[in-house]
Amino acid sequence: MATIFTAWQGVQERIADACLRNHRESSDVVLLAVSKTFPSSDIRELYLSGQRNFGENYVQELVEKHAALSDCKELVWHFIGPLQSNKSRSVAELAHWVHSIDRLKVVERLSAQRPEHLPDLNVCIQINVSGEASKSGISPNECLELASKICQLPRIKLRGLMCIPEASRDAEHLASQFKILRDVQNQLMSHDIALDVLSMGMSSDLEIAISEGSTLVRVGTALFGSRVTKPSDTPSN
Repeated sequence: MATIFTAWQGVQERIADACLRNHRESSDVVLLAVSKTFPSSDIRELYLSGQRNFGENYVQELVEKHAALSDCKELVWHFIGPLQSNKSRSVAELAHWVHSIDRLKVVERLSAQRPEHLPDLNVCIQINVSGEASKSGISPNECLELASKICQLPRIKLRGLMCIPEASRDAEHLASQFKILRDVQNQLMSHDIALDVLSMGMSSDLEIAISEGSTLVRVGTALFGSRVTKPSDTPSN
């Protein structure tokens, strides 16, 4: 029980230190605990410690954990994995956030399936900042067109951008990829599309992401330990 809590405190300290070095308030950066493949009991432990934002990659896991933790009324669910349009209904009904929008068809379905009694679904557009064919996300120059169309949809609120950079030990290379996301944000803001979230930075590179303006870091391994990777898994957070 103490291990997860201690890890959580350590990640919070890393965020605070990175913010201090970059003259930012630690409250400017949200910690998203990526709980994919880990049991609901681990989520409950962190929730009781004060963590509120949790990220899931698989629709079935989101459904099961949402039911198991229905008594945790302040828990905020983020769906961060690739989403197929034929599996969007559960996400539209249960999630508070979707970070992996890269197709208009998917977000149109989320809009149509979002229950009217719920607040608007917060979404982020995923940008492929590395140019890798294996990565999800749209190219930076496609973002303005997609963002403009998303802003017209009901029950959807476009909040920001997300990226998964190319794995690298080169801090400058990582920083250059995170900067692309910030540049796209500035481009959209110049077209009166105001975004307040940059979802970037994971266990191994959150300090670099914070130095480049991240407002939300997605951390799994540093909190929960190593996970068993599924064949359809996205890179570890």
